[in-house]
Amino acid sequence: MTSLPIYTISIGDPAGIGPEVTVKACRDEALHALGRWVIVGEAWQVMDLAKQYDLHVDQVIHSIDELSGDANVAVLDAGLISREEVKTGQISAACGHASINYVKRAAELCIAGKSKAMVTGPISKEAVAASGIEGFCGHTEYITELCGLDTCRMMLWNETVCVIHVSTHCSLFDAVTKIDQPRILETIEIGYQAMLDLGFENPRLCICGLNPHAGENGMFGREEIDLIIPAVEQAQTQGIDVTGPYPADTLFMQAVRGKCDMVIAMYHDQGHVPMKLYDFEHTVNVTLGLPIVRCSVDHGTAFDIAGQGIADPVDMQTAMKLAVSLTS
Repeated sequence: MTSLPIYTISIGDPAGIGPEVTVKACRDEALHALGRWVIVGEAWQVMDLAKQYDLHVDQVIHSIDELSGDANVAVLDAGLISREEVKTGQISAACGHASINYVKRAAELCIAGKSKAMVTGPISKEAVAASGIEGFCGHTEYITELCGLDTCRMMLWNETVCVIHVSTHCSLFDAVTKIDQPRILETIEIGYQAMLDLGFENPRLCICGLNPHAGENGMFGREEIDLIIPAVEQAQTQGIDVTGPYPADTLFMQAVRGKCDMVIAMYHDQGHVPMKLYDFEHTVNVTLGLPIVRCSVDHGTAFDIAGQGIADPVDMQTAMKLAVSLTS
C-alpha cells in the first residue's frame, strides 16, 4: 500500500492561537484521508493541546525520516522553547525565534522534496524582529529568500474570487512611489499562471487603479495612464484576458458578482480589506512564484484570545485543503 503524501504545518508563534487552531484542524478526519500531517513545533505544547482538544497524535519524531507510513498526524519536535518561556498572549523574542525556525524547517523539507507543501500558522512580525532577524517583513518574503529567489507575490484565495498584490509588506509610501510598469506586468503574468494552475481554462483578470476613481483620466494622478494601462496592454498582447484599471471601491463588489476570477490589487490593504470583510474564515494566503507550495491562514496571532480555547480552526482547515488541491 502506497503511503499518503506528507504535508508540513509550521505551528506559528507558540504564544498565539496558531498551536490551538493547528491541533483543532488536525482532528478533521477528511484531512487524514488526503495526507500525513506533520506539525513542526514543540512536542510538549502539541501534546498538551492534543489532550485538551481530543486529537490523537500518532508519533513524535525528530527527523522526517522517522515518520511512519500509517501516521495520520505527527509532531516534528523542534525543541526550541520550553514551557516556562512561553507566556500565552505576550510578544517575546524567544517565541519569535522559535516561530521563524518552525517556518524554516518546514520550508526546507519542501525544498528537499520530503514534503509536498507547507501550511503556516500565524507569527508575530514584531516578535521575529525582536529575535534578531534584521529586515524581516513577513512569511512571504522570508520563504522566498529560503528558496533562493528575490521575487514573489501574495495571493488571497477563496471559492468566489482571488486577489494578487503588486506590493505587500511595505509602507504605503513605498507601495505608491516604487510601483513601475515591469512589476505590474510581472504580477499580471504570475496571477494568470496561478489561475491556470488552479484549473481555470480561461481566467479573467481585472486590475485596480492606484488612485481614487482609477485616477479619473489623470485628474487624481497619472499612474493609471503612465504605468498600469501600458502593462495591461502588454499583457493582452500575450493572450492574457486582463482589463482595467477599474476603481477599487467598486471592482471587488463586481468581482464577487462574477465580473472576473482574479483581482489585481496595487497594495496590501487594497486587496486585504475587502477579502477579509467578504469571507474572513475561508480566505487563504498563498505565496506565488515559488518552487514549493505554501498556504497560510489569513489571520494573525490573536494574542488577545490566545489560551481561551475559542479560536476557530476553519481557516487553517481551508488552508490545508487548498495545499492538497494545489499539489494533486
